[in-house]
Amino acid sequence: MNANRRLYLAAIILMAAGLIAPVGSAGWMANAAAFAFALIACAGAALCLWSRSTAVDHFAGSAGLLAGAAGTLILLGEPGPFGTQAPGLWLFVAGWTVFLWQRLDVLARSAGHGVAALLAPGLFGLALLYLWQVVVTGFAVPQVLLPSPAQVATVLGNRADILWPDFRQTFLKAVIAGFAIGNTAGFFTAMVADRIPFLKRGVLPLCNLASAMPIVGIAPIMVMWFGFDWQSKAAVVAVVTFFPMLVNTLAGLASVDAMHRDLMHSYGASFGQTFAKLRLPSALPFVFNALKVNSTLALIAAIVAEFFGSPILGLGFRISTEVARLNVDVVWAVIAVAALAGSVFYGAIAAIERVCTFWHPSYRR
Repeated sequence: MNANRRLYLAAIILMAAGLIAPVGSAGWMANAAAFAFALIACAGAALCLWSRSTAVDHFAGSAGLLAGAAGTLILLGEPGPFGTQAPGLWLFVAGWTVFLWQRLDVLARSAGHGVAALLAPGLFGLALLYLWQVVVTGFAVPQVLLPSPAQVATVLGNRADILWPDFRQTFLKAVIAGFAIGNTAGFFTAMVADRIPFLKRGVLPLCNLASAMPIVGIAPIMVMWFGFDWQSKAAVVAVVTFFPMLVNTLAGLASVDAMHRDLMHSYGASFGQTFAKLRLPSALPFVFNALKVNSTLALIAAIVAEFFGSPILGLGFRISTEVARLNVDVVWAVIAVAALAGSVFYGAIAAIERVCTFWHPSYRR
């Protein structure tokens, strides 16, 4: 029996044991809907184990995972003892997780381009949210320690009128402005340093020194220079993103193969032609790498900078205020907004990179 079939068999055994093991005093049989969904999950794993048809395999896997998740959530909606008094629930969740692991492996191996390539990571993210919900609900974790995803989603819906101005203040103003200024300045400084050897030798040690500066040390200084509004946060973002772009661009410009450079010289190409047609395209992967790294650094820098003085707006201001009030669900809602914005920002840069560097060997198949 190969490894795939062993995983399916382990999932079936664990889920079946979970249906037999106790869950409080009544167990799964007390809720007919939850028990029926759990049986469908076991049947889906069994079909995946014995099926030889790809269509049946995909249908059974999807139906089994959805049914198992639904059955667990229905059971958790019932009043009763859970936590350590529900070993059957956790055995079933463990089997469902093994089942999910195998289905994700199948999807990752068969994924192609476009939407299909996003199916496995998307399902993985939803599964993490589901397991978070199950663990928090099943062990009755207090909201002040860790709210459930359902509670965070409720806050996102109820407090959208407050979170949107915070997002606009932090991301659409401070992050975007600082990101554009820092990366543009770093890129053009790298081009100047590439032409002036002594400047290049002097800039790199300064970059190493400046990259070690903590944000908590820069932020108060920028607030003193530029005030409490978004301009000081944009300045912090510009400082943080400047040096990664400078270092990566210099490395990219220096990565050109000597043979290619000699070939351009033998054709009588000018410096501008060599730069535009050889050196800049060779540096683009390094430049986009800096942009992707800076997309996350910029958001972190802006949020941290808002802890050191800001108007009554901003994601960082909202986190510091709501933590003081012990509104942890609101804090997690702000974290979710920031994480989603950062992921979309990173994804947009990655999509642009794929268009601009389609010729790179990493995109060849």
